[in-house]
Amino acid sequence: MGKTVLIVDDAAFMRMMIKDILSKNGYDVVGEAENGAVAVEKYKDLKPDLVTMDITMPDMDGIAAVREIKSFDAAAKIIMCSAMGQQAMVIDAIQAGAKDFIVKPFQPERVIEAVSKAID
Repeated sequence: MGKTVLIVDDAAFMRMMIKDILSKNGYDVVGEAENGAVAVEKYKDLKPDLVTMDITMPDMDGIAAVREIKSFDAAAKIIMCSAMGQQAMVIDAIQAGAKDFIVKPFQPERVIEAVSKAID
């Protein structure tokens, strides 16, 4: 069985794109969340090997969600997904405990490189 991944993004289209890239490369997408609060709950339930986390979302942003997940699972592996021009937020996310980041629009090779580096 492949490594399990939780995809977090407020845009269903972005979740679908990441899911497609990961599924084609042998990863098992076990859940999706549309904001950080849902992501934290799903993380507790699903205990995925990796989370792809959007930075800018309603209710709870990705950085707050990373801090929350890291507070109860220090070993959590999280990759941030950011749009161009969010460098300062990416730095905050890395300081909060994210392993890496990928930039939208997603390049499949870069997504797989970041994911495999983080969990393999």
